[in-house]
Amino acid sequence: MSNNSLYIHFLGAAGTVTGSKYLIETPNKKVLVDCGLFQGLKALRLHNWEYLPVNIHEINFVLLTHGHLDHVGYLPRLIKAGFKGKIYGTEPTLDIAEIVLKDTAKIQEEEAAHANKHGYSKHNPAEALYDLKDVEKTLPHFCVIKPDEWIDFGNDMKARFQTNGHILGSTFIEIQIAGKKLVFSGDVGHEEDLLLPSPKRPQEADVLFVESTYGDRLHPKEDIKEKLRKIILETVAKGGNLIIPSFAVERTQTLMYLLWQLRKENAIPDIPFIMDSPMGNNVLNVFEKHLAWHKLSKADCTEMCSLFKLVKEFKETLAAIATPYPKIIIAGSGMVEGGRVLSYLQAYVMKPETTVLFVGYQAEGTRGRRMQDGSHEIKIFGKYYEVKAHIETIHALSAHGDQKDLLEWLSEIKTPPQKVFIIHGENQAADAFRTKLHDTYGWNCIVPKLYDIVEID
Repeated sequence: MSNNSLYIHFLGAAGTVTGSKYLIETPNKKVLVDCGLFQGLKALRLHNWEYLPVNIHEINFVLLTHGHLDHVGYLPRLIKAGFKGKIYGTEPTLDIAEIVLKDTAKIQEEEAAHANKHGYSKHNPAEALYDLKDVEKTLPHFCVIKPDEWIDFGNDMKARFQTNGHILGSTFIEIQIAGKKLVFSGDVGHEEDLLLPSPKRPQEADVLFVESTYGDRLHPKEDIKEKLRKIILETVAKGGNLIIPSFAVERTQTLMYLLWQLRKENAIPDIPFIMDSPMGNNVLNVFEKHLAWHKLSKADCTEMCSLFKLVKEFKETLAAIATPYPKIIIAGSGMVEGGRVLSYLQAYVMKPETTVLFVGYQAEGTRGRRMQDGSHEIKIFGKYYEVKAHIETIHALSAHGDQKDLLEWLSEIKTPPQKVFIIHGENQAADAFRTKLHDTYGWNCIVPKLYDIVEID
């Protein structure tokens, strides 16, 4: 390997939306950008149990774009496998990552215990991917960095984190290494988000890694608040409950904001608003801690939260389910893969007066995706439930920008990158965005496959 040789290992989010992990390798450095869990299809989830096809002991450090599970959720496994270095991210990103990892470990422990008790797992005994002790061993590796400042990591490498919308603390990362400038988009947010500032835009890149979650579509131009109002009124008129599976980071806060606004305007009935996500409760504290990162004032946060019953204990979940009157329930997880929302669906999904509203991306193979696609039944804790509930989606509430947002985010790069990799998208979306980038900017793009290794010359 020559002094200027540079290799990229695509260890996740290549040909799929989940499991973001990219290893940069030079003779002097091995750096991992993001370290996420695979979600959705079983074939993908099985990768979480496998050892990464790299020497983990040789990885110097990890750079995190943001705190979502598919970008940070593999960190405890990395530590278990022998990683000794630091994990860098913005302060909100690391605060959120701690919450996400603890919540994920707890859910995995509970689901393994439940599977062992009721005997529906193929594994005997069922085990958690990692537990809370593993998370506690991960946290001392966290190291806060400030955005917009170049950080010198030695051996002719420096990096800069710049905000890109999406969620609190989220960034894209610019890396200068081996004579090249690499740009990793992370997940790019909307130009006009309700809670977050518009994404900053990269000015140049020799090698570009750009997400393509919604690379094949535009979000509908709809009045989000008005559509939400209509869904609520229709559900209440039937005497039903509105269940919103939501990601605890960002979408929950955006939903709370919209519901707060609708109630202030007397546009919806005075019915109970329940926010049932222990992780979501903790994320609200992060919002109050990092006021400079979003548009809400501390007074707004306090007033908004006062409208909701914040459920913490599972006995409160059961009490909420037992109440006969209509209510609005925001509960994790956003893709219906775990968490408190499963208990509400067990109780309500077979009732035609129920509405289930999806507000975020549903990865292939998840319960949420199957319900969106019209599946007549879903499996929860080993038992099948007929889906009689009405299913709705508000695509424009997703934290991911659409194709137009992504093109605008790239619009200030005047010199074509030497290489462009389309990542973090299902095959159809990634290929559509590859074609759109070529037609718009004339860039030749590559859609890598999982575990590809590419030399950058």
